[in-house]
Amino acid sequence: MLDDRSRRYQMTVAVGTLLVALAMGYFAIDIPSDAGYAGVGPNFLPWVVAVSLLLCSFFLIYEVRTGGFREMEEGNGAGSPPFWAGFVWMSAGMLLGASLIDTIGFIFSCTLCFVLAGRGLRAAEGQALRGWKPWVMDIVSGLLIAAPVYWVFGMFLAIKLPGLTQSGWL
Repeated sequence: MLDDRSRRYQMTVAVGTLLVALAMGYFAIDIPSDAGYAGVGPNFLPWVVAVSLLLCSFFLIYEVRTGGFREMEEGNGAGSPPFWAGFVWMSAGMLLGASLIDTIGFIFSCTLCFVLAGRGLRAAEGQALRGWKPWVMDIVSGLLIAAPVYWVFGMFLAIKLPGLTQSGWL
């Protein structure tokens, strides 16, 4: 059985999920619903996510009220301080990627975000960060993910993402 402290933490997660779902639904109201490609508009995905989170929050609240989250693994870092270096790497990746997307384009912005987030995750796992090999692997992986996404959105779905050139290929 759960102690009161664990029950409060779990209920906080459940209610937080409910609040995020309600906020997403509230803000999705203002997104236009004009049908586009395949008969769905730009508000379709936010509504799918909001409804999914709402259902998850109800399930989480039910779990907490009937005995707590079952089969939850014990945390391996209980009592250990947060890993701030990984947080800084990942935050830098997201912030730099978002701030530079209009300057360097979608592909390179997403690649930069991927590379810096990868550094943070590798550091958090205790992997060696020395040498050029992890950098090259992350850059190539980021490009191999970002470029097809850019081209699919631009060429097939006709959704304009910021590019580096006017040609639409980079």
